[in-house]
Amino acid sequence: MYDVLFLGSGQGAWNAAVPLGKAGLKVAVVEEDRFGGVCTNRGCNAKITLDKPVELVHTIEQLQGRGFDTVPKINWPDLMAHKHEVIDGLAAGIQQRLVAAGVEIIEGHGTFKDARTIQVGERTVTAKKIVIVSGQRPHQLKIPGQELMHNSTDFLVIPEMPAHITLIGAGYVAMETASIANAAGAKVDIVLRGHQPLREFYQPYVQRLINNMRNRGIKFYYDETITAVVKKESRLELQGTAGFSLQSDYIVDATGRVPNVEKLNLAAVGINYSENGIIVNDHLETNVAGVYATGDVVDKKLAKITPTAIFEAQYLVALFTQKTEAAINYPPIATTVFTSPRVARAGISPTTAKQQPETYSIEVVDYENDWFHQVQNETDGSLTLVFDRKTDRLVGATEYSNEAVDTINGLLDYMELGVTKAQLQRLIYIFPSTQHSYMRKI
Repeated sequence: MYDVLFLGSGQGAWNAAVPLGKAGLKVAVVEEDRFGGVCTNRGCNAKITLDKPVELVHTIEQLQGRGFDTVPKINWPDLMAHKHEVIDGLAAGIQQRLVAAGVEIIEGHGTFKDARTIQVGERTVTAKKIVIVSGQRPHQLKIPGQELMHNSTDFLVIPEMPAHITLIGAGYVAMETASIANAAGAKVDIVLRGHQPLREFYQPYVQRLINNMRNRGIKFYYDETITAVVKKESRLELQGTAGFSLQSDYIVDATGRVPNVEKLNLAAVGINYSENGIIVNDHLETNVAGVYATGDVVDKKLAKITPTAIFEAQYLVALFTQKTEAAINYPPIATTVFTSPRVARAGISPTTAKQQPETYSIEVVDYENDWFHQVQNETDGSLTLVFDRKTDRLVGATEYSNEAVDTINGLLDYMELGVTKAQLQRLIYIFPSTQHSYMRKI
């Protein structure tokens, strides 16, 4: 019998399995696909590799007539080859780390037989504790012609960039994919059922991003319900209510992600779950004692991103090695839309702060006239900080700019440590730098 068995090898699994194995526990990981999960193989790592030239090209565009007189074109086949060069060995590397830590690898699809037993093919394995790390997969619209559409996984391995790409949805996947495809030379459309892209983010900044994307030629179609996809000679046609139709060469269904819960035989042990994932308590334990879950498969309001899964994995290490009995206590979690420019945030949103003016105060740092941002001719950036009126502590930050990721990452420490506005004003940063630019204006 194993001490701990992980169903899946994603970030919420291997980041716990390796230290648990090194700590002397008997650990196993069940995996039917590539090691490392979605992020490593067909998600964030691939996306960021493809996005880096986009970021560089947009910076050069900003500097036309200011040191550059031409804009380089992205060579998609070369970029795709580079992506494979960067990420193709990661899965094997993670597997090697597991093996080196003494973790047993069990290849195949695992399902519950009872609360301590997992069936993998013809093999039955038991464990004192089981951790479900089955992740999520792209949602698929159930409409006629659904087989003609692609998902984000398909796009991230596409060998040639189509002339015209249409994305259904306006969340992270759609907006990031649109930004990459547009920079790579494709005509891009975004079709959404509602009228609020990236609704989890501060909408004034989202609208500025949309305006930027429109200026680059990306078209948005709001309040459209897609009912079918049909083949029209060499092209595809989206059809919707009220006579909507739109032809394209390549259609990406980016309507969200769904938890992988259906094929685990959870009913055999009565594990509770919803359409948003597996339900856990504040110790990441399901309603069945000894069965836990981490990562994107968990039903939670927190961002389902790699850093959250890693944090949960590290918590389970402490819990399973008796270094803590406390409930998991999440720090502020930063989230980012990797478009160009970026939108990033952490903590209390400006929207919430404006709704509760008696509790929060807001400081806005506009980069339009900041000389350091003018160096690369970036004139559209802005940072909004939220402070708790009672304590004067920084409790939220949202930025729209090319450097939004670095800015919000830098402010996470202050939110977690409860730094006040007066303490922030005592910090002396390297000059010139983004930090110096916004700190001197607080």
